[in-house]
Amino acid sequence: MSRIRGKNTKPELLVRKFLFAKGLRYKLHDKTLPGKPDLVFPKYRTVVFIHGCFWHGHEGCKYFVVPKTRTEWWLGKIRRNIQKDDESILALHQTGWTPLVVWECELRKEKRTEVLTDLYNKIHANSCN
Repeated sequence: MSRIRGKNTKPELLVRKFLFAKGLRYKLHDKTLPGKPDLVFPKYRTVVFIHGCFWHGHEGCKYFVVPKTRTEWWLGKIRRNIQKDDESILALHQTGWTPLVVWECELRKEKRTEVLTDLYNKIHANSCN
């Protein structure tokens, strides 16, 4: 588990490159915000979390498969991740931030362009508020 990266993952880099090319500027992993979001857009009061389907328990996703060994330990770990995600999103809402979540499976080739364009539009829409 020491080799599992929490920052600069392939899905995260994909989202960052797309949004940067569209002209959006952001901060990375702001420790002052709940949940330490992957991308922070202070100008738009919006944060983006890029969740791995396994680590964050993406329900109904084919990439979320419970391991056959140490099942209870893994389920406990994943449940705690989901609980922390929910707490972070609630705290961000309460402080006036708009949290957005992108799932790893949504960034597969067949959906990628649509999901990234939708994400850009949601972030950019907050400038009008």
